[in-house]
Amino acid sequence: MSGTISTANIPVISITADCLPEAWEKAVLAVWDRGLEVKTQYDKPNDPPSRDATVMVAVSDPFNEPRIHKNFPGGPEELESYQQEVVGGIHDHWIDPAAGKWTYTYHERLFAYSPVEDIRGADSPKPFRNVNQIQYIIDCLSRAGHSRRAQAITWMPTADPETDDPPCLQRIWCRLVANEAGELSLNMNTHWRSRDLYKAWFMNVYALTDLQRIIAEGISEAKGAPVRVGRYVDISDSLHIYGSYFREVECEAEKMRRSPFTERAWRSDHPAFEMMTLEARENLAKDPDWYAKARS
Repeated sequence: MSGTISTANIPVISITADCLPEAWEKAVLAVWDRGLEVKTQYDKPNDPPSRDATVMVAVSDPFNEPRIHKNFPGGPEELESYQQEVVGGIHDHWIDPAAGKWTYTYHERLFAYSPVEDIRGADSPKPFRNVNQIQYIIDCLSRAGHSRRAQAITWMPTADPETDDPPCLQRIWCRLVANEAGELSLNMNTHWRSRDLYKAWFMNVYALTDLQRIIAEGISEAKGAPVRVGRYVDISDSLHIYGSYFREVECEAEKMRRSPFTERAWRSDHPAFEMMTLEARENLAKDPDWYAKARS
């Protein structure tokens, strides 16, 4: 007896773009149109299955303008708060698993990785010293820009499998490359196990590419030579659109099909964006919890 057995596979999608808003729109449309229908652990009884795919997004220059998408579910204040959370650690004080609070932040895992045996114990031993993995990347590439070892991880197998919200970001990998004129640029890859495409992707990438800029500046200072931000590649094992968002996403997807993304994007020096970002920065300097309190 012969025949073909039909199997369901997660689609694999590759996207290229010149800037962040273009990349987000292309990813939303690709997963919306081609994503596999699959239930999630967070669905309510009447939610449709999510749409899901394994996706690699390559952005040729993450600081190309326009850099800001006006229609992502958030705003300048949320972008600034999240960027400071990831790069500056303004919410590291929320980490207190013994009290039922956060078990980690990306900033803590990247800048002060410290393995523990069990996050559920208030007195869990920390047998290893804290590791500033971002400084390691800077030091590694300053010594040997061609190294393949310049990476940082977030996953902690002694702690994360037991949490309700383990890290989505898994790894950052960087490499320094030179063009024919000898000019240096920092390439970055980020790897994610799971990702909310519609509500989280743009903020994630905005913050991580700012971290890419900071790493490039650190290498430049160490080497005494200019280092520009090079291409950014974003790899998600599960990039998904939740069924509970479908009405909102369907409306946004139609706008994306009808007109170019530039109609829904701002330059980072747009006066309105700069004004709201500056106000958020001032408020966060006074109170790191300002934005969280404003939303509650």
